Amino acid sequence: MRNFIYLFLAVLAFSVAGCATTQDLKAVRSELNQKMEEKLDAMDAELAAVKKTATNLESMRKGQANTAADIADLRDNIQQLRGQVEALKKDLAVNTKKEEQAFDNLLLKINFIENFLEIGKKDNANDTPPDKSSNSTGTVVVKDQAKKQDKDKTYSAAYQIFKDGNYDKARTEFQNFLTTYPNSEYSDNAQFWIGECYFREKKYEQAILEYEKVTKNYPNGSKVPYALFKQGLSFLNLGDKTSAKLLLQQVIKDYPNTSQARAARSKLQEIK
Repeated sequence: MRNFIYLFLAVLAFSVAGCATTQDLKAVRSELNQKMEEKLDAMDAELAAVKKTATNLESMRKGQANTAADIADLRDNIQQLRGQVEALKKDLAVNTKKEEQAFDNLLLKINFIENFLEIGKKDNANDTPPDKSSNSTGTVVVKDQAKKQDKDKTYSAAYQIFKDGNYDKARTEFQNFLTTYPNSEYSDNAQFWIGECYFREKKYEQAILEYEKVTKNYPNGSKVPYALFKQGLSFLNLGDKTSAKLLLQQVIKDYPNTSQARAARSKLQEIK
């Protein structure tokens, strides 16, 4: 993974350096009308922000399954940006090679981001590489990819509803996700967010039961220390300090080097 990051940074530097130089862009923009100049500047700034977001998302991808939801949103933004650039190129009736080169440079940057996101997507896949000589195998792979995309979109939609604060609807969507995809790489996350929905609504008894499903059904998942910690907070909010202490101590014992363990130590100091 570290080698991939170094490679990505090198390619990113080459991509940015290989695009139009400042001098070339200035020369182009001096020949274009004011409207084209403003739109190109705005799109360039937006693309730079997208590159930064893509880099940050990739660094978090290994540790947070819900990042896939944000990556799906990013892919949509990239597609919209490509459409805007192509439409602008057509609307402004580009007449010179330099004008066309300026747009092509923007599209080159967009291609770079799209390729980067596709690489991240392949890293997440657990499918066996297809046999290129077999048409039937290729068909199966296409179906598997379509199914994975549906799964990603379903999880992404539910997570977005949660982020929007509509906890009742988000809870229903996560439950539907688990019914459809009970053993996916996002299942433990979906179960955790169901507990979080109840917790945000201050329904602590229900939250405790849902967090318990995370630890019982997905004992090897990454959300277990989160679920134990939030169980402890739920008991604390219910006034059961004894149960809260036991759970917080379990987090510290079983997951000593995690941020949840640090938070548990801090919370234990507050409990009298």
